[in-house]
Amino acid sequence: MASIWNNGISLSIFGESHSAAIGVVIDNLPPGKKINMDRVISFMKRRQAKSDGTTTSRIEPDIPEIQSGLVNGVTTGTPLAFLIHNTNVRSQDYQNVQTTVRPGHADYTGNVRYQGANDIRGGGHFSGRLTACMAAAGAVCGQILEEYGVYVAAHLLSVYDIHCNSLDTMSLTKEKLAEIRALPFPVINEVKRLQIIDRINQARLAQNSVGGVVECAAIGMPAGIGSPIFDNLESIISSIIFSIPGVKGIEFGEGFHAAELMGSENNDSFYYDKNTVKTKTNRHGGILGGISSGMPINFRVAMKPTPSISLEQDTIDLAQKKEVRLGIVGRHDPCIAARAVPVVEACCNIALLSAIIKQKGI
Repeated sequence: MASIWNNGISLSIFGESHSAAIGVVIDNLPPGKKINMDRVISFMKRRQAKSDGTTTSRIEPDIPEIQSGLVNGVTTGTPLAFLIHNTNVRSQDYQNVQTTVRPGHADYTGNVRYQGANDIRGGGHFSGRLTACMAAAGAVCGQILEEYGVYVAAHLLSVYDIHCNSLDTMSLTKEKLAEIRALPFPVINEVKRLQIIDRINQARLAQNSVGGVVECAAIGMPAGIGSPIFDNLESIISSIIFSIPGVKGIEFGEGFHAAELMGSENNDSFYYDKNTVKTKTNRHGGILGGISSGMPINFRVAMKPTPSISLEQDTIDLAQKKEVRLGIVGRHDPCIAARAVPVVEACCNIALLSAIIKQKGI
C-alpha cells in the first residue's frame, strides 16, 4: 500500500485517525518560495471542528510541525514535511465494531484488502482526519500559486435539499475569493447559511446525517496548461479530489447539465479583450480538451452523507458470520461537506500548482 499522489508535485500522507500523529511529505516544491506559517495555520482552522453542532465534537488543534524543507520561512527545494499530532482520541468508542462492519464505511473492503489487519479506530487510514494533511499541503501550494497570479476559493453550494447561489465565475476577483475564504461558515448567502446550519443540526438531533455539494473556482490560471487524453487538467484535479473521503462525484463547468443542452447553447463564444482571448460565457469551466483556456476554472464536488450515524442499521459480524444490528457511537460530523470545503480548495491548489510545475518546470 502507498498513499502517494505524484503529478508534478508529490504528496505522501501517513498516519491513522487514532495514531500518535499524522503527516505529509511534499516533494518537488520550487525552492526559494516564502511561506507564511500563520496563513497555513489559519487555512487549517477553516477545516477544524466547531462548537455549533454542525461538526464532530472532536476538536484537534492541528498545528503542523515543520520537520524539513523550510528554513527561515523559505522553501529549500528539498521535501517539505509536516507532522500533526492527534491529541483528542477516544479509541474505546470503537470496541464494539472490531468485527462488526459499519454500513457505508471501508470496514469490510479494508478488512479484505489488508487481511483483517486494518486499523478501524476512527476509520484508521481511511478517516477524514487525514484531510488535515491535505489542508496543510494545499495551504502551502496556495501561497505559491498566488505568485503566479492564481487564486482559489470554495464554498458550500448545497446541503441535502437546501441550495445556495452558484458562483458567477465571470465576475470573480481575488478580493471576492478572499471574502469567501474568510467566511466563518462557508455559505455565501446569509439566509441560506442559517437554513443549512439548521438542516445539519436537524440531522444530528435525528441521529442521522446529510450530504452536500462543494463548489470551487480558480481565477488567473494561464491558458495552455494541461494535455489531452490521460494527462488532462480535469484528470489531474479529479484524481486528487477523489482522495478526499466521502467524495462521490465531480463535474466541471456546466457539468451534467450540458447533456440537456444543444451545442449552440453549450458552446462559449470567443472574443478578443484587447490582446487577450476570452469567452463570453464559461460553460466549459475554464478547461477545453483537457487544457486551461485562461477563463476561471470551476467545478463542483458531491459529498455523501456521513456514514457514521447512531441510528441502528443492519450489518454483519465478520467473526461470528451472522447478521446483526448496529448503532454507531462516537463523535462524528453530521455533514462532512461543510468541513470538506477548505479541503477541496486545498486539493485544487495542489493540482493547479502541480500542473504548472509539470509543464513549465520549477
